[in-house]
Amino acid sequence: MQNRFTQITLIGAMAVAMAAGAHAEDQIVKIGQTGPLSGANAFAGKDNENGVRLALEELNAKKISIGGKTLKFELQSEDDQCDPKSGVNVAQKLVDGGVKFVMGPYCSGVAIPASRVYSEGGAMLSTVGTNPKVTQGGYKNLFRIVAGDDQIGSSMAVYATKVLKAKTAGVVDDRTAFGKGVADEFIKEAKSQGLTIVAQEFTSDKAMDFAAILTTMKAKQPDVIFFGGYAPQGGPMVRQMKQLGLTAKLLGGDTLCSPEMGKLGMDAVNDTVFCAQGGALLDATATGPAFKAKYKKRFNQDADVYAASFYDQTMFIVDAMQKANSLDPVKVGAEIYKNPYKGVAGTYAYDDKGNMKQAPVTVFTFRNALPVPLASY
Repeated sequence: MQNRFTQITLIGAMAVAMAAGAHAEDQIVKIGQTGPLSGANAFAGKDNENGVRLALEELNAKKISIGGKTLKFELQSEDDQCDPKSGVNVAQKLVDGGVKFVMGPYCSGVAIPASRVYSEGGAMLSTVGTNPKVTQGGYKNLFRIVAGDDQIGSSMAVYATKVLKAKTAGVVDDRTAFGKGVADEFIKEAKSQGLTIVAQEFTSDKAMDFAAILTTMKAKQPDVIFFGGYAPQGGPMVRQMKQLGLTAKLLGGDTLCSPEMGKLGMDAVNDTVFCAQGGALLDATATGPAFKAKYKKRFNQDADVYAASFYDQTMFIVDAMQKANSLDPVKVGAEIYKNPYKGVAGTYAYDDKGNMKQAPVTVFTFRNALPVPLASY
């Protein structure tokens, strides 16, 4: 009986040891994510996080191996509050924690100063910060995974003149790195298109009352008003435009191409707001509809502006890890620069500064308070 008991104990110990050995073969790979998880733009930060999370869940299910070890991806998501100081602190935290691959930030004002911390810490950064300065720091392994302000702002100027047949425009920007950057690009292209800028006003990314600005705009009677800023201000702005009897169309960049605009602006957004978003029309891509469906099933909500881009770049990074047979960001980055990747929202190929070589842009309007794509360019 004692021998029998000893035998069972030995078998049990061997099983535990084998399980521990198998577990030891797993290698934890932390993927950082930084964005606004609190405050007015939290809806966007959470959407970006969900895009990364969905990719990592699928990758973990595939049991990917490198160097004989199965990779186990873990998401470390941090709230940078769309604030430069907080964003730099988050960057230092992730770097100090040994995180070598970071998705984000969402806001250009965070991406510009934080990119130096990631570069000095040897981490790869993949951001949707669209201000041109984001990729002008000379940092390797920094990728802008969508179109930049030069494409987004200029595309809305072309759309205003060619499609909306506008002759005059007013411009408002919130003085953030994103808002000012995209507004400057709109103005530059508008002038080359012969569009006359009749008024230029400024606000902040905390403002909610735009009566004074809009009263000034109404007196100038612009055909369109371009707003360089975010949905939490854009929604109330278009509602106040309607209350003041302003008939101009409200134009903006990717940050306005969000269901949040409809929630805040309600029926005032319908056929009045036009925005340009980096990325192809998902419904027209081979895998876009399937991505939208699985996102909705997993998170019980529709994907917002950049979920697909964050999902794609996460998949691209891991694909590059496999090609490089390495977790070294330098070797992984070399593969990313060398080999394009076809994702849900487009084909990702980067120049030596980390800008997408051919970044598609889709123009949206709103109907029933929801963004509706019109065309991709």
